[in-house]
Amino acid sequence: MESSRGPPRVKNKAPAPVQISAEQLLREAVDRQELALQTPTQRFADLEELKEYQGRKRREFEDYVRRNRVRLANWLQYAQWELEQKEFARARSVFERALDVHPNNTQLWIRYVQAEIKNRNINHARNLLDRAVTRLPRISSLWYQYLYVMEMLGDIPGTRQVFDRWMKWEPDEQAWSAYIRLEKRYGEFDRAREIFRAFTMVHPEPRTWLKWAKFEEEYGTSDLVREVFQTAIQTIAETLGDEAVDERIFIAFARYEARLREYERARAIYKFGLDNLPRSKSMTLHANYTTFEKQFGDKEGVQDVILTKRRRLYEEQVKENPKNYDVWFDFARLEESGGDADRIREVYERAIAQVPPTQEKRHWRRYIFLFLFYAIWEEREAGDIERARQIYDTCLRLIPHKKFTFAKIWVAKAHFEVRQGQLTAARKTLGRAIGMCPKDKLFKEYIALEQKLYEFERCRTLYEKHVIYNPSNCQTWIKWAELERGLDDLDRTRGIYELAIGQPVLDMPEVVWKSYIDFEEEEGEYEKTRELYERLLEKADHPKVWISFAQFEINIPEAEEEGGADGQQEEEEADDRPVSEEAKARARKIFERAHKSMKDRELKAERVSLLNAWLAFEKTHGSPEDIEKIQKQMPRKTKKKRKLEDDSWEEYVDYVFPADDQQTKKLSDLLAMANAWKQTGGNIVGGGGQ
Repeated sequence: MESSRGPPRVKNKAPAPVQISAEQLLREAVDRQELALQTPTQRFADLEELKEYQGRKRREFEDYVRRNRVRLANWLQYAQWELEQKEFARARSVFERALDVHPNNTQLWIRYVQAEIKNRNINHARNLLDRAVTRLPRISSLWYQYLYVMEMLGDIPGTRQVFDRWMKWEPDEQAWSAYIRLEKRYGEFDRAREIFRAFTMVHPEPRTWLKWAKFEEEYGTSDLVREVFQTAIQTIAETLGDEAVDERIFIAFARYEARLREYERARAIYKFGLDNLPRSKSMTLHANYTTFEKQFGDKEGVQDVILTKRRRLYEEQVKENPKNYDVWFDFARLEESGGDADRIREVYERAIAQVPPTQEKRHWRRYIFLFLFYAIWEEREAGDIERARQIYDTCLRLIPHKKFTFAKIWVAKAHFEVRQGQLTAARKTLGRAIGMCPKDKLFKEYIALEQKLYEFERCRTLYEKHVIYNPSNCQTWIKWAELERGLDDLDRTRGIYELAIGQPVLDMPEVVWKSYIDFEEEEGEYEKTRELYERLLEKADHPKVWISFAQFEINIPEAEEEGGADGQQEEEEADDRPVSEEAKARARKIFERAHKSMKDRELKAERVSLLNAWLAFEKTHGSPEDIEKIQKQMPRKTKKKRKLEDDSWEEYVDYVFPADDQQTKKLSDLLAMANAWKQTGGNIVGGGGQ
């Protein structure tokens, strides 16, 4: 019966009086261990007993290999026992029988070879190795064993033959390196050089070429080292492409030249590598180039390093997206800072070759600036005027003017011709632009050019064409009128203004009216100005027009009927003298008309704006009674609610005018009295009926 008790508990948990470390326990275990039981040596009395023992063991081994032929350990144990018995022929027979079962087992071949070597059967071992490498040519351990045997025998030509046989199978780099080390040990550097040549053909990796270059640096000449590096770059570029060349080759080549104090050669190597390798694969190369320039270069060299780095960055960006014109702008500015005209032209030519893929104006907006910057650089920096003209012409040919155009290109081309003194070419350019794709800016620039040349008849002709093209452009009418006024042709000026205000559609008609009114007022034609205000009020009954009309009446000098220069002079001095009572009366009359118009149309906000302007006028020019009269007409604000279309309500500010309030109150009182009278009159009528 099992006990139900748990594990025994430790009663005394105090530390033992004598502490024993783990190291002491291990040392005692080693010192006190008993000697292992050795297999007893078997002694034989005579040869017959030995033969009997050997026969019995052979039968046992034969039984083992018969029961399980594929188990390699049985064969190896059998062969090893025969070797211990000094039965080399029998051991060789066992190995051969095992090879029949396992012909491709490397361990079996090596044990067989080692057994022959150990027993001084060198020729047998050599023959075995020859059979092994013929059977298993891809097993490096067999080749190394074969080479070791041949070299230990002092048969160097035979060793080379073995290496040559092995190299035909194009083994890994270690095998080639072993062959090269063999030739170096015996001073055969020319043979080693030939091996390197075959080595690089089989393994054209950068490290292979670097090993060869290091070998030539130790045992060859500087010309041979350069030849190795140059051949490496050329071979890798031809077989794998320029991008496959490793930056380590350029770095090692440049460092070698720097050690020889060939700084220009080293610099050229660095630049060549940076120009031909992508930026992602040349970061270390650029860092080494920077360090080189800091050690052996000057200020210009360091700047060139920076330019090279940024140049490579832009090259990668434009390669990823050649239509990114902002990158081309930065690239061109970089080359312009470098000052190399050929590089600058190359970048610009590559940039303008990237024509936008579609005929949409938004894709062309940035593109045309490449032509502008290119042409300006050719004109100002390079001084090639003819090339700059060709750039402008090329740009104008590329733009699909039937769909859209860019006035800035036409204008820039015209200004360029003016700077060259070719006025006829400039006029032809702008005339061609207006004929093909007229735009307001083109007319404006053409007119500005003719004005600077004092060709006013041409300006008139251009203004006529402009207003025919776009009669709704108010600025065109105003500028034309200002031109005629500057030429002192007032009748023509008025005619232009009349044509302008008579147009059915204007983008800013108030600007034209204001300009016309200001013109008549500045010329002292006050009656005509009043007529213009009246005509304007018929079209636009707006508080601002009324307020401007009132301000005009205030500013008219007293001797308005004189007109001419005296009237204009008095107008200029009007601010320095008090306003006449007649002017105040005329202004009040205009305010009253305006107030009545706003009131009749129930325009509350406009009415408030007008009253504020009227109150400001009275505070400046009126008496206290006039001010009080206007203040009594000022409304009070009230908040109201109204229902919107989506059945929601919003709060808004409404104005309640005193006159309207009194009228509403009177009407309410009248309705109350009528209701009371009706009730009283009904009772009287009813009583009479009774």
